[in-house]
Amino acid sequence: MADAFLHQSLSQQQTLAPQMRKSLEILQASTLELSQLVQQALEVNPVLEDITESISLDEESPDPDEADSLEYMNETDDDWRDRSILEGKSSPWTSEDEERRQRMYDSIVAPETLQQHLQNQLDLSMLDPEIREAAQAILGNLNERGFHDQPIKMLGITMGFQPKHLEKALKLVQSFDPAGIAASGIPESLLLQLERVTGTETIEYKIVRDHLEDLARKKHPQIARALGTTVERIAQAASCIGRLTPNPGGEFDPTGNPYVLPDVIIERGENGRWLARLTGEYLPNLRINDFYKDMIGKNGTDAKARQFLRDQIRDGRSLIHAISLRQETILAIAHKLIEHQPQFLSKGPRYLRPLTMNDIADELSLHATTISRAVAGKYIFTPHGLMEMRAFFATGYQNSDGTEVSNAGVREALQQLVASENPAKPLSDEFLMKALDVQGIKVARRTVAKYREQLGILPSHLRKTF
Repeated sequence: MADAFLHQSLSQQQTLAPQMRKSLEILQASTLELSQLVQQALEVNPVLEDITESISLDEESPDPDEADSLEYMNETDDDWRDRSILEGKSSPWTSEDEERRQRMYDSIVAPETLQQHLQNQLDLSMLDPEIREAAQAILGNLNERGFHDQPIKMLGITMGFQPKHLEKALKLVQSFDPAGIAASGIPESLLLQLERVTGTETIEYKIVRDHLEDLARKKHPQIARALGTTVERIAQAASCIGRLTPNPGGEFDPTGNPYVLPDVIIERGENGRWLARLTGEYLPNLRINDFYKDMIGKNGTDAKARQFLRDQIRDGRSLIHAISLRQETILAIAHKLIEHQPQFLSKGPRYLRPLTMNDIADELSLHATTISRAVAGKYIFTPHGLMEMRAFFATGYQNSDGTEVSNAGVREALQQLVASENPAKPLSDEFLMKALDVQGIKVARRTVAKYREQLGILPSHLRKTF
């Protein structure tokens, strides 16, 4: 038996300060997730309070280092205090305050989101900075089902990651729980799940890899002949595949039946120009309660209580500052989207131009990963309906007249062609390619097939009706 021994080694690893980690979490949080985070903070932190009056997001936020000083925290907010006096409010220590303090210990933690679950696993991983940054970008580009909407290669191009770093980061994220995460779609997700359940040399894996369409049509005899096995074995494999989940991120859905609230609304102003405005109705207006700030300066306050209040006030100010910064960043991105996509806003999805996160990052003097976090799970209400902010960032093609059209624009044109076809004589991928060419959009037939599948459009022989 081998001898057991202890081994000590030194290593360097990048770590994020708790305050920075909280800021990134808030920046990346969706509307619903942020609402839960704020509600949790109100339950846990007794010095935070929700006021009905609006607090301007343009108000200068305190420096965290300055806010940590006793002198700064004990300053009186004259405008708030004067308003309280005019309204006849007082600040006694009541039973309600005692209950509020108790809730700090008995508070119910909000359900963990998919992003938080994956981020916790990433934080525990020993990685090179380049791979960690690439993995962080992948997490920021996952949708609520846990899939990445744009191809990983495109993510590397738009955000400037080296392919080797991106590949290692993708394999790492795909190894996280739940199984099947960070896939390009349902087929790849099923393969990732089967790797852990049955391995890659099983009948189940081969069916999903090579015969998934036949399985959907229940062509068990054809699959059995192709794989050299029995129909009974195929039926058994089909049962195993049926127990896999097509929605690996669904278990982290905090509502079970979620609805989407836009973070930004884009509309025309009186002068005809496009304007963007934040929708903050879902967010409470937070401030630090004056009563607790006054307690720090009182001579009779216990030293431990004083330190506790100092910590809570610092955390509260940090949260308010992080939310303000999140809102400002989202609004700044929305303004840039208006500048880059006026034709889309005026004419529709067909006119969405190619745009990368690096383009916006350079103009706002931010890092591309910051843009990625800021748009993750955020929605904009446009004249053409509700859209994910991430949908504005896509590569594309150049028309024959020199104008650019995004991938979304190509899909829109393809969908219109299929919608207007004769059901008795549906258009083949080859014909769709030529029809797009006539419109000035030059794409390969395999690209047409890929976009058709993304739109959920069946092949021509399955669309035919008699």
